[in-house]
Amino acid sequence: MSSSVAGGSAHLHAAAPPRVRKATLRDRFIANGAVGSIAIFFILVCLLFSLTTGAFLSAPNLLNIVRQSAPLLIVAASMTFVITTGGIDLSVGSVLALVCALSAALLQWGLPWPLTILAMLALGALIGALQGFFIAYEGIPAFIVTLAGLSVIRGVALLITGGYSIPIEPDSMFVTLGRGWFLGVPIPAWIALAVLLAAYLAFNGTRFGRYVTGIGANKEAVRRAGVDVRRTLLSVYMLSSTAAALAGVVLAGRLGSGSSNSGQGFELDVIAAVVLGGTSLFGGRGTMVGTVLGALTVAVIANGLILAHMSPFLTPIITGCIILVAIWLNFRLFRGASRGR
Repeated sequence: MSSSVAGGSAHLHAAAPPRVRKATLRDRFIANGAVGSIAIFFILVCLLFSLTTGAFLSAPNLLNIVRQSAPLLIVAASMTFVITTGGIDLSVGSVLALVCALSAALLQWGLPWPLTILAMLALGALIGALQGFFIAYEGIPAFIVTLAGLSVIRGVALLITGGYSIPIEPDSMFVTLGRGWFLGVPIPAWIALAVLLAAYLAFNGTRFGRYVTGIGANKEAVRRAGVDVRRTLLSVYMLSSTAAALAGVVLAGRLGSGSSNSGQGFELDVIAAVVLGGTSLFGGRGTMVGTVLGALTVAVIANGLILAHMSPFLTPIITGCIILVAIWLNFRLFRGASRGR
C-alpha cells in the first residue's frame, strides 16, 4: 500500500505544471524590441553629436530642439493612430501650411486670436472629416485621398497668400503660443506634452485605442464584433487633421507670420518619426512611446547636422539614409524577436 501511495505521489509530482519563470529584463526588451531599438539609436545619436559638436548639450540648444520639434511631436502623436489602422495621411503638411497662412490672414482682418485658433482647429477637423468620409465610407484608399488632399489644400494656401508671407503683429497673444515661455520651458513644448499625454491615454487606456489597433490587425473581425469601423476611421482622420491644424497655429506663432510654403516635406518627417518609433506601416501595432523617441530622433539629427556645419544640400541625404538604416535595423530586430518567442 505504501508503494502505491509513493507511486501516486510521484505521479502527482510528475504531472504538476512547471513553475512560471519571471520575465527577465531581456524578455521585456524582446517584447518591446521596437521601442528598445529606437531608444538605443536615439542615445547613440545624442552621444555622437555631443562628442562632435560643442554646443549640442547646452541648455539653449536642447530647449531649441524641444521648441522646434513641438509641431512634429503633435502631429506624430495623431499619425500613430492613423498608421496603426493601416492607413496613412499625406496631407498633414498641407493642412499645416493652410492654417499658417489663413490664421495670419484672419488676424490681419481683425478676428480675435482665440476665435482664430478655434476656427483653425474647426477647419482641421472639417478637412479630416471630409477625407475620412471618402476613406471610411466610400472605400477609396487613404493614400489616394490624402495625396489629393496634399495637392488641393496646398493650392488653397497658395491662392490665399499669392505665394507671399503674411506678417503677424509681434505683440499679439497669438505669437506667445509659439515664442512664449512658462516655468523656463517653451510654451510649444507644454502644448506638445499635453497632446502626447492625451494621445497616450487614448491609445493605451480606452476602447477607441483598442479599436484602432484591432482595425489595423483584422478589420473584418472588429466589424463583426459590433464596432462601427467606419466611424472609428473617420474619427482617426479628424484627429490627424486637427493635430496638423494645431501644429500650424504653433508654427505660425513661432515664425510670427503665415506662409503657404510652410511644412514642405513635413508629412514625410511625421511618417518617418512614427515608423522609426516602431509603429507598423501595415497596421495592427503601434506605440506612442516609440513615436516620441522617433520624433525626437528626427529632430536631433536635423539639429546636430546643422551644428556640425554640414551643407544644407547634404542634410536631407544624410538624414534620409540614417532613418532608412534605423528603420531597417528596427524591422530586423522585431522579426528576430518574433521568431525567438
